Amino acid sequence: MDTLTVSIGIGLAVSLLFSETFGLAAGGMVVPGYIALSLDRPVTVIATFFAAIVTYFIVYSLSNMIVIYGKRRTVLMVLVGFLVGILMESLAPFSAVPEDSLNMDVLAESNDYEVIGYIIPGLIAIWIDRQGMLETLGILLTAATVVRLVLMLIGLEFVL
Repeated sequence: MDTLTVSIGIGLAVSLLFSETFGLAAGGMVVPGYIALSLDRPVTVIATFFAAIVTYFIVYSLSNMIVIYGKRRTVLMVLVGFLVGILMESLAPFSAVPEDSLNMDVLAESNDYEVIGYIIPGLIAIWIDRQGMLETLGILLTAATVVRLVLMLIGLEFVL
């Protein structure tokens, strides 16, 4: 099996465990597995969280003007998250800057300044809406770290 499949599987188990233990969802069942694979690229994780927060505020603002609830709200969160992610990738301020002109080590280490996945920001935004920003992002980072540690323990961390 490839690392992504194992990571998602472990993420499902960790999400279920955290949901039952703490009563908090880790941003969707598959999200911790994807985030765990990107923990070595903090700019990518931050960009994904930023896209999720922007998505939440856009849908929240729209819901003050029009009635959005249930399935419509869920689909709108995923759709807006997709659009925000695409927009952020195309407008990344440092994507056109040559690598040798960057002084910050975090940015110079990676060429990937993108949002993780296409629906991940929307899934995170759904749970920010349901249980709060700090709760969602906190439990998500914790779950992703646990997934990453399990990947290290079973020897798949170096395959990434």
